[in-house]
Amino acid sequence: MAYVPILKGKAGEFLALGHASPAVQAQIRPVMEIVPDFELRDLLETFCEHAMDHVPNGMVLTVDCGALPFVRVLEGDTGGPVARVSESLSLRGIAMCPVFRVADHPALLAEVAKAAAVHRRGACLRFSTAVDRSDRIPDGEHVRDVLQVLQLEPQEVDLLVDAGPVHSGRTRDAMAARIAEVLNSLSRWPWRHLCVAAGAFPVNLTGFPRGTATPVVREDANLWREVVRKWRGPRSPDFGDFGVTYARFLPKSRGTPDPNMRYTTASEWQVFVYPRQQRGNDDFFVLSQDLVNSPYWPVTGAATSWGDARLQECAQRKRQKAGGGTEWRAWATSHHLAVVTSHLTATGHP
Repeated sequence: MAYVPILKGKAGEFLALGHASPAVQAQIRPVMEIVPDFELRDLLETFCEHAMDHVPNGMVLTVDCGALPFVRVLEGDTGGPVARVSESLSLRGIAMCPVFRVADHPALLAEVAKAAAVHRRGACLRFSTAVDRSDRIPDGEHVRDVLQVLQLEPQEVDLLVDAGPVHSGRTRDAMAARIAEVLNSLSRWPWRHLCVAAGAFPVNLTGFPRGTATPVVREDANLWREVVRKWRGPRSPDFGDFGVTYARFLPKSRGTPDPNMRYTTASEWQVFVYPRQQRGNDDFFVLSQDLVNSPYWPVTGAATSWGDARLQECAQRKRQKAGGGTEWRAWATSHHLAVVTSHLTATGHP
C-alpha cells in the first residue's frame, strides 16, 4: 500500500521530502499544494526552486495549483499556474503529475492536458467529500468528457478522494458513508491509483498547554479504517493525510511561534509546546531533551528519520542553534513520513 501525504509546498515540507530515506521514498506518492502567498515576488518560481533543491531523483511530484487564481500572466501558450509550473519543473528535470478537479474550467483542463503530455506521468483527479465543500458526483458522460479533454485514459489517472478535516468520531460514520458512496460510483473506472485522504491535525497550537505533551488522536487514520470497513471494494484505497498540518490553507501567521514539536506516534500526535523563557529559541533544547527522555521517543531513536537525528542533536546540545518554525516543521514532517510508512509496511493500515 502506498502512502499519499498531502503537503504544503513550503520550505519545511520540501526539506523533509529531500531527506526522506530510500525506504520512505519508495512508498510515498507526495502531493504538494502550492500555498497562496502574495508577499513573495514570484511564488511559482520559489516553489520550483524548492523542488529543484529537494525533490529526490526519480520521484514524481504531484502538484496541486488549485488554490491559486487561474490567471494567464504571460502571452502565448504559457500563462496559468499549471502551465508555468509544468514548464519550470520540466526545465529542471523534475517529473510532474498535475492535479485537476471535475469542475475545472476548460482552459485549466487544457493546461493540465499539456502538462500531462509534456511530463508523461498522467494526472490526478482530486475529488472532495468534505462536509464544508463536497463535490457533486459526476455522471459517466461527464467523466468521459473530462478524460477526453485531458487526452488520458483512466489507467493514467490517480483518484484522490479528499475528506478534508476530521476532528472527532461523532461525524466519522457519516463521512465514511459519503466516501463509500463516492468510491462505489467512481471506482467503476479503472484508475491507476485510488486514495482516501483526510486531515486531523488542529487548526493551530493556540490553547495547547505549555511545557508538556498533549495527545491529539489521529482521526484521519481512524476514518480511513472506517471507510475500508464500509466499502469493501475490490482493493483497499491507499492512505492519505495532511502530514502534521491542518487540512485547509490558513492566513499567513505573524510573529514567532513558541517552540513546538508535532510528534507522530502509532495512533496519536504528541504535541509539545514550550513557553519562551530563554533567549532566542533555546527553549527548544529543553523541549528536545524532554521528548528524547519521554515514552514517545521510539526504540529506533535517531535512526528513525532525518528529523529524529536533528532532535537528538538538539537534546544533546550538539547544535549551536535550535532552529525555528521552518526547521521544526521539517523535522516533524520527516518523522511523520517515516512513522506512517513504517506502520503501513508492518500492518497494512495507518
